[in-house]
Amino acid sequence: MTMGGWTRRLRDLSQDESLRPDISRAVRGTTAIVLPLVLGRLGHLPVEGAYAVLAALNVSTVDVRGGYSLRFALLLAMTAILAACAGLGGLVGENMPWAVAAMGLVALCGALWRHMSPDYGPGLAISSTLVFAIGLNVPGASEHAGRHLLATLAGGLLGLGLQVALWPFRPQHPLRRTVSESWLALSGLFEAMSVDEPLDSAARDRSILAAESAMRTVLDETASALAAARTSRTGHLVRHLEDLNRAAFELSADAGALSTVLDSLMDRSDFEQIRPSFQPVLTALRNTSRTVALAVISRQPSDLLTLDVRVRRLTGLLGVLGERTVTRTARSVESTRLLEIVRRISADLHRMEAALRVTIERADERLAFPVELFDLETWRLQPLAAAVNLGPRLDPALVRHGLRSAVLTMAAVLALFVLHVRHGYWLPFTIMIVLQPDYGSTRQKAAQRLLGTLGGSVVASAVLLLHLPVAAILAATAATSFAFLYFLKRNYGIAVVFITVFIVFLTENSSSVGLSFALERLACTTAGGLMALAAALLFWPVWERERFPAILARAFAANRGYLQVLMRRIVDGGAWDDEARRAQRRAERAGGAAFSSLRRMGGDPGNDREMIERSAALANGNQRLIRAFNSIALHLEPGAPPARADVLLEFERRASGALEALAVSTESGGHTRGELDALREGLDRLDPVLPAGAGDEKQRRRLAWIVSQLGRASTELSAMLIA
Repeated sequence: MTMGGWTRRLRDLSQDESLRPDISRAVRGTTAIVLPLVLGRLGHLPVEGAYAVLAALNVSTVDVRGGYSLRFALLLAMTAILAACAGLGGLVGENMPWAVAAMGLVALCGALWRHMSPDYGPGLAISSTLVFAIGLNVPGASEHAGRHLLATLAGGLLGLGLQVALWPFRPQHPLRRTVSESWLALSGLFEAMSVDEPLDSAARDRSILAAESAMRTVLDETASALAAARTSRTGHLVRHLEDLNRAAFELSADAGALSTVLDSLMDRSDFEQIRPSFQPVLTALRNTSRTVALAVISRQPSDLLTLDVRVRRLTGLLGVLGERTVTRTARSVESTRLLEIVRRISADLHRMEAALRVTIERADERLAFPVELFDLETWRLQPLAAAVNLGPRLDPALVRHGLRSAVLTMAAVLALFVLHVRHGYWLPFTIMIVLQPDYGSTRQKAAQRLLGTLGGSVVASAVLLLHLPVAAILAATAATSFAFLYFLKRNYGIAVVFITVFIVFLTENSSSVGLSFALERLACTTAGGLMALAAALLFWPVWERERFPAILARAFAANRGYLQVLMRRIVDGGAWDDEARRAQRRAERAGGAAFSSLRRMGGDPGNDREMIERSAALANGNQRLIRAFNSIALHLEPGAPPARADVLLEFERRASGALEALAVSTESGGHTRGELDALREGLDRLDPVLPAGAGDEKQRRRLAWIVSQLGRASTELSAMLIA
């Protein structure tokens, strides 16, 4: 290869790496480590070096996203929590009962951090356990608890300072926000196209015209801003953002065509038969556009995975819309045109996904993510604020995980006091690292950590036998910390090897250790990993993916029961009562259990990504059914049964059959593709006819609302059968 070819390859590699946070994280973390170590060696560090290093390392390496004020608040809160844990460890370090109880408290708080933030909570749970456990092992720690707290606080503030120092020099955020404005404008266009009742045609037309004008203005301004920002340093990113902005333009063009066809269909007398199929599609298009706006700013893999699920669900809804429009308008010119637009929009969505994926760091990272799809409003587009969960309802799996972690770590601390292990803090620390809320992740972490620690201990022991000078140890510490942080998100198994060597070198900087230290750490890590794995086997003896089909099938069955109770109330003129309330609670609990299982399944190693997305689409479709049924429940009132109750009973029969088929197929695969298609066609052929009967205007409006919600439920069911 020529010199010019090598130069181009190096430039492309550098630009690719600039889109990922690994090098930036490694540089921040290594700086946070080296500064306290060098100052300590020079005698200019008035606090405990190990506490300062660990706090600076953990705070400086958080890949935090969102507004700068929110980032600052999160990092400051993490610093305060770490300092409190370090001080607590010193206070109880010489009292075994208090130390055991405090360890349980720290472990339970770790589960709380996970509840508050799936992104930042797990790392905080692990690091707070480490600084607490180290405090327990320091001789005379109670006398120096204040110094440990101040050292941790100083280190955390150093890490915070390193994060803040880079914020003025990050060109990506304003560019990304510019592109996100295009997608927000597109979401506004889909919102203006709404055909939800009550409908004011004149106001709707004005809203669409205003949204289209705003869309064109934003697209042009974004294109100009990106062109002006293209330099040799940002050119790689700008090209990807231009592709994403172009995808917004193409989808907006097809949105305009969809609006034109929709206007023609609204003039037809049979539009009421297809209205319930249109609104879910428009709502899904709006939410998908806003998810793109969120993902391009947050750069979180979880937002990309959420988008994948939205696109999968939206593709099914588009297919149902096209087929129902063709069926119910007798293959009109408008329906033929709509089919073509639906195909184009589906292609636009897949091009958009590809354009967005290359702008997201760690786009292929496997992780558990919030799989329930909420309707996104503008106020939700705050990546960091949305990541902090302040709700009081705890996931039962997290509760069990917190209790299990507390019991194991308390037993580990008790063993350390009884056995007088000098460096025993690795035992509770390893338990917290290995033990995960799901069995698959626990098993994977145990294998990676044990094998990585073994390899790292061998390497560190061999290096220690060379009796290297202080400068060489400092250099090796910096190099291994950089490698650990670089591989942390790319390959955890490799990262564990480097963190093992790094910790041994870090301890060598503060005190003289020998081969026994590495062997002691290996023994504690092995014991902690085996304890965590044994607990996982006790609580979750099977893979979550083996449990999920039955859990989802129960959610479908519970929803079927909820539907049947509601339809009996409507047909009999009954009101909301205890039986209906119990059916609602069963459906909501079963739906919540499906989402909890799906999140845990995301942590299982070796899962097929497409399978998880398809499962998430089904779980979200089931949740949308619950919302539609809840809307119907709000309008249950005692009164005369509606005329044409046979139409409602026929809907119940077909919808119940579809839910039963989904439950059976999910759990055991008992239905063929042809049988599912036949059920879907039966739903599509059932016209949502308004039962015309006696009653006042209020009663007729109530029945009209109920039937419209049943039409939406029918659309969701058809999309689920396609999935």
